[in-house]
Amino acid sequence: MVEAVQGAGVVVTGAGGGIGAALARRFAAEGARVVVNDLDGERAKAVAEEIGGIAVPGDASGVVDAARDALGGTVDVYCANAGVGSGGSEAAGEGVWALAWDVNVMAHVRAAEALIPGWLERGEGRFVSTVSAAGLLTMIGAAPYSVTKHGAYAFAEWLSLTYRHRGIKVHAICPQGVRTDMLAATGSAGDLVLQPTAIEPDAVADALMKGIEEERFLILPHPEVAGYYQARAAEPDRWLTTMNHIQQKWEAGE
Repeated sequence: MVEAVQGAGVVVTGAGGGIGAALARRFAAEGARVVVNDLDGERAKAVAEEIGGIAVPGDASGVVDAARDALGGTVDVYCANAGVGSGGSEAAGEGVWALAWDVNVMAHVRAAEALIPGWLERGEGRFVSTVSAAGLLTMIGAAPYSVTKHGAYAFAEWLSLTYRHRGIKVHAICPQGVRTDMLAATGSAGDLVLQPTAIEPDAVADALMKGIEEERFLILPHPEVAGYYQARAAEPDRWLTTMNHIQQKWEAGE
């Protein structure tokens, strides 16, 4: 059992399925009290009933107050998991870019704004951001997703460096392909880049629990991402050339 989450009041957004549902199940199994949030109320209710949690459906951007009330006044762990996998290029359209920014970044900012003052007063709190390896690297065919996941990672990093000495723990989960509806929606780009090494959502939950136990900021359910990230930093042009070869392969339909 992970001592840090036993008895904790936990909120997981986007928890009606996929990674979010796996996180909710795992937190409940570890003895936490879990609020299951999702835009789809029926899916949120189904997961909550399964794990003995509390369904608080609705937009992740405004869930903190209702979740806090549902947990008896205190949120100990907040998992900013809800996200949209917006594909497309620079020409994806203002609406696509705006939605990706709002869900993948600003929902995290709004949650932190609502939670941080209370956590600072208490001297403790834990913020978990489901980012993506795309936030460390990038993803072909998905400019809005890649750019906003970089933003989500940057915000989690900023929270950690700003508040870690005041008792606030931050974790950024950055998996590659995970077998969810979002992966299925990535189409041929996902088939080429993500499907070959895709993992189950439960593996992401396992990685998070291990990361919490070890108090690690960066959590990599695909350990090989660390090497890619190092290569990107050390030799960016070589890394970009390699990624461009993958882009060309995708364009050729290979």
